[in-house]
Amino acid sequence: MWSDNETSEDLLGFKVHADLLVDVIKDDSVLPITIGVFGDWGSGKSSILKIIQEQFQNSNGEPTDEDTLCIYFNGWTFEGYDDAKAALLDSILKELENNKRLSDEIKETVKKKAKKLWKSINWMRGAGMVLKNVALPAVAAYFTGGLSLAPFALQKLSEWNIDSPEKLIEKLDSKEGEEFFNSLKNESDQEETTSNPVAEFRNDFIDLLEATEFKRLVVIIDDLDRCKPERIIENLEAIKLFVNVPKTAFIIGADPRIVRHAIEYKYGSSNPIQEDNSRIVEDYLEKLIQLPYSLPKLSEPEVETYISMLICKREIGNEKFKNIHSNFQKFRLKDKYSTYGLLNMETILLQEDFEKVKSNIISIPSLVPLITQSLYGNPRQIKRFLNTYILRQRLSNVAKLSDFNTSILAKLMLLEYSEIRLFRQLFDWQLNQDGMPKEIQKLEEICNGESLGNELQEIEKAGFSDWSKGKILKWLQIEPKLSEIDLRDYFWISRDKIATSISASSLIPPVVKALFKNLNQEMPTGTRKELFNAKFHSLVPLEKDAFLNLLSINVKKNPKEKIGFDIFNLLVDENIDNVTSYYIETIKTLNKIEIEASVGLSLRKYNTHPILGEFLNEFFKDKKTRASKSYNLKSK
Repeated sequence: MWSDNETSEDLLGFKVHADLLVDVIKDDSVLPITIGVFGDWGSGKSSILKIIQEQFQNSNGEPTDEDTLCIYFNGWTFEGYDDAKAALLDSILKELENNKRLSDEIKETVKKKAKKLWKSINWMRGAGMVLKNVALPAVAAYFTGGLSLAPFALQKLSEWNIDSPEKLIEKLDSKEGEEFFNSLKNESDQEETTSNPVAEFRNDFIDLLEATEFKRLVVIIDDLDRCKPERIIENLEAIKLFVNVPKTAFIIGADPRIVRHAIEYKYGSSNPIQEDNSRIVEDYLEKLIQLPYSLPKLSEPEVETYISMLICKREIGNEKFKNIHSNFQKFRLKDKYSTYGLLNMETILLQEDFEKVKSNIISIPSLVPLITQSLYGNPRQIKRFLNTYILRQRLSNVAKLSDFNTSILAKLMLLEYSEIRLFRQLFDWQLNQDGMPKEIQKLEEICNGESLGNELQEIEKAGFSDWSKGKILKWLQIEPKLSEIDLRDYFWISRDKIATSISASSLIPPVVKALFKNLNQEMPTGTRKELFNAKFHSLVPLEKDAFLNLLSINVKKNPKEKIGFDIFNLLVDENIDNVTSYYIETIKTLNKIEIEASVGLSLRKYNTHPILGEFLNEFFKDKKTRASKSYNLKSK
């Protein structure tokens, strides 16, 4: 099994990207700079950021670049706008205070300047934090009889003649209210507050960096795209407080689609589809990110190399793998395009180790094109696919399944991962045919016969229209063939996935979850359609399938909620690929009694649909349930 955590160990050949960004950071003429390392969920952003970090400090936290202070953040550690500013400053100051390269004299200077920085931070936090976390909760509790207010606050309320929370909120939203916040926060502090805390903070921060005598400060911020939209903006606003300070480089790793969604969520108009929104989003990003750097998807040679390296490391252990990894890095310096695989490893490994690696890699090359196509060159998806593959392989050993072919397992899993509907259909076929469905034999005969390039048309003519796709044709053609193979054992070890899939919630990219969350709420039909068309078509095919799978799971769990059906209907109206198959497969599993009459009514318009209509007419023909009755209402 392989960990899904970020690592600085480069198995992807991504060090070249990290080296490029480090070269930019070390060019003092371009500082200050904010770099966005952009890529889809699981594309390897975090690994690149770890490699960059290691260019400035080793795994023990010791500096490898005496001129640079490097700090690494995970976006999940920021608990809010105010805490984000405080967390950034706190971490920077702690790094300075604990830094062995600074003399005691410089550390003392840092501490003195830090006090003033904290005062600026606290002042800026006051108006927001005290209102949200102190003033309003305390006063609201007071008016409901749950809390006694401090004498000072009580006196102020008395002066204002406040007798309800509503009046208080109105009063607080004023110049006098702002002064009240500051009094609550700093009643004992009689010092005059600054009129421009942000500008003063930056000046003080510049003075602090000058005192340290470091040539540059590098701040790496990761995992923003795992945060909620509100938290992403809070983090970005905190970063804005520090950017453009001389000698600084901020490196932010995120899925740009998630960041754009968060900006739109926060600063866009109430209608997220208005044209002005796109300009708002782009302006915000352009002002914050001076250098956007997008990661490429893995090519087939890179995917084969990645899988080979993962398997090799698992089979021979960390110590022996160090030689392989070192050789791989040298290989990549000379050859950026070819596969690093078994032939390269053979001359380095002991014969016994080579045979272990070979026995696990031998079937990989034939599957690589499909793995690349099905998983879209995404390292996280590839690693999780392999983890599930290894887990099922172990289960087959524990269960003592005889004549179990792991190549067949891998081939079936590719179908499961990329086309869960067809995987379930194959399951249904074999269920009543002793594990050897005649349908798959017919499909393989077409693909390996004399169709001379007309295989897809022949598949459709044979009644298998759902299987008439280019990538499914390739899947049918690769070895091993499934004809005359008893598939029962293979489906037995994956039976927990028949109802869902290995690409269920834990593998659904954040951008898909965000879109589904936005659509899965009450709104006018026209608004939902505009939102869908603005967001859905930018998804890659794997993400579109993940969206359909998530929608299907949601409707199965909540059959009484009409909104899931409304989203499905929208997808049907927009002629989205595969939606009718997903819709039919979803409705098949539902109990008609649980389906509301309004759903049946909304499905009536599809009674003549070329695919959906035949199924719905049969499904609702009993006319006994509320949904069936409304579906069969005759138009006046």
